[in-house]
Amino acid sequence: MNFSFTEEQEELRRYTRQWLDSNCSMDTVRFLMDSQRGYEPGHWEAIAEMGWLGMAIPEEWGGAGFSFLELVVLLEEQGRSLFCSPFLSTVVMAATVVEEAGDGRQKPQILGAISEGSLIATVAVTEPNGRWDEEGVTAEARAHPQGGWILEGSKSFVLDGHIADLLVVAARTDQGVSLFLVPGKAEGVERNRLETMDQTRKQAEIELRDVRVEAGALLGTEGAGWPVVERMMEKAAVALAAEQVGGAQACLEMAVSYAKVRKQFGRPIGSFQAIKHKCADMLAQVESARSAAYYAGWAVSEDNEERSLMASLAKSYCSEAFFASAAENIQIHGGIGFTWEHDAHLYFKRAKSSELLFGDPSLHREKIAVLLGL
Repeated sequence: MNFSFTEEQEELRRYTRQWLDSNCSMDTVRFLMDSQRGYEPGHWEAIAEMGWLGMAIPEEWGGAGFSFLELVVLLEEQGRSLFCSPFLSTVVMAATVVEEAGDGRQKPQILGAISEGSLIATVAVTEPNGRWDEEGVTAEARAHPQGGWILEGSKSFVLDGHIADLLVVAARTDQGVSLFLVPGKAEGVERNRLETMDQTRKQAEIELRDVRVEAGALLGTEGAGWPVVERMMEKAAVALAAEQVGGAQACLEMAVSYAKVRKQFGRPIGSFQAIKHKCADMLAQVESARSAAYYAGWAVSEDNEERSLMASLAKSYCSEAFFASAAENIQIHGGIGFTWEHDAHLYFKRAKSSELLFGDPSLHREKIAVLLGL
């Protein structure tokens, strides 16, 4: 196993950072936070042209055919800039379940559209109960006498659900949890954007009121949807961990930069032992988190037997590292760090929301214990 990225992957990182630095300023982030849509269509078109959207989608389905590791590079840089877009929901979540369970008609149609940037999609799993397990799925799908399916239920905390052209909905049939392709504007679908703490990543509540879909809307086999969701959430957890590493790195850079210029008692505050130790602890956490995210990314890319274990390890550790770094960044900045005008609070809110997304650290530690046979 090679622990270093290839020259091409490092070039991808450099180019990604350059583009984000030029197009995703904190002023842009704040503007998109306040917008209803939550992303800039021009940015979406640009990253489609650069190949980001289809990077990890196989060439036979319209993508570029790169590995999951290239997505790790992209997501780390996106997390560093708090890039506002439906990238995680569309490229990681929706594309994964379609690639895993789709048939010969669904894959080229949906994955091709995602790759070219003409389709925004998401996966609706979680409900008002906030659970990320199979038992938490209570939305129902029943067969219609004249063919197709009728869906009914509520979904909450759906990433970009208010703007998605396509919803992949987890619902319970007589055979178990199944997945259904539901157009975002289908009759009976009511979508409301949630006012969450972190508005850099929009979430929505979806009400399904006797939504009828055709028989071909079933994704995969009836009753076999949950294993597909589990594999998707493993990949999404690693993707989010990479994003958290980027956010934690930005917090570290922000804190160190401020500690060098802010003076107290006639000298930079970075010369005081308390601040030195805070920055040193942040660096240790960020580097450890980076190692965990990279290894998990490799395990997913190679479909290694440690994939599930490493996904939960990375998600639990990177969540805590990002949150701790964001909190320490505010502390080092002192009073100004608590103000609305300072960017520190944007990272703090993203850190907290990301900590809970796809399950909090305690849930993933429980998964680790089960995988270890404890």
